Amino acid sequence: MPKVKTNRVNYPEGWELIEPTLSELQAKMREAENDPHDGKRKCEALWPIFKIAHQKSRYIYDLYHRRQEISKELFEFCLDQGYADRNLIAKWKKPGYERLCCLRCMQPRDHNFATTCVCRVPRHMREEKVIECVHCGCKGCLMEAIWSTSWLFYICLDFNISQ
Repeated sequence: MPKVKTNRVNYPEGWELIEPTLSELQAKMREAENDPHDGKRKCEALWPIFKIAHQKSRYIYDLYHRRQEISKELFEFCLDQGYADRNLIAKWKKPGYERLCCLRCMQPRDHNFATTCVCRVPRHMREEKVIECVHCGCKGCLMEAIWSTSWLFYICLDFNISQ
C-alpha cells in the first residue's frame, strides 16, 4: 500500500524567531506580484519582485553567516523550502560578489557583447553616473576593492575615503 503524503513540515529550532519577518516579506512579495504594472516598461514590472527576493535571501544570509543567530539546520531548511536563493548566497561568499543584486547581472549570455551588466561596472569607470540595471533595477552592486599585501581595503566613493 502506498504512503499517504501529508503537508506537515517539521520546522527546526529557531524558526519562530525568523518566521514573522519571512511572512512579512512573503506578504510583500504577493502584493508585488499582484500589483498592476500599467505605465511601466516590461522590465520594470519585475523589479519589485527581484528586490524582495534579494531581501529575503540577504536576511537569511546575514542571520547565518554574519550574525550567527540561526543554526546550520535552520539555514539549510530555509534554502530547501525556497525562502532564499541558494545560488545567489553561494555567490555572496566569493570575493567581489558580496553585494551582487541578482544572478542575471553576471551572466554574459544575457547582455550585449557577452559582458556583464552595467551595474557591475565601477562607478569611476562609467560614462553615465546614474544608471539602472535593465534586469532588476539595481543602481550598482559592485563593491570596489583594492588588494594590498594580505588586506582588502574598500574604498567608499560616496565619502571619498581612501588610503
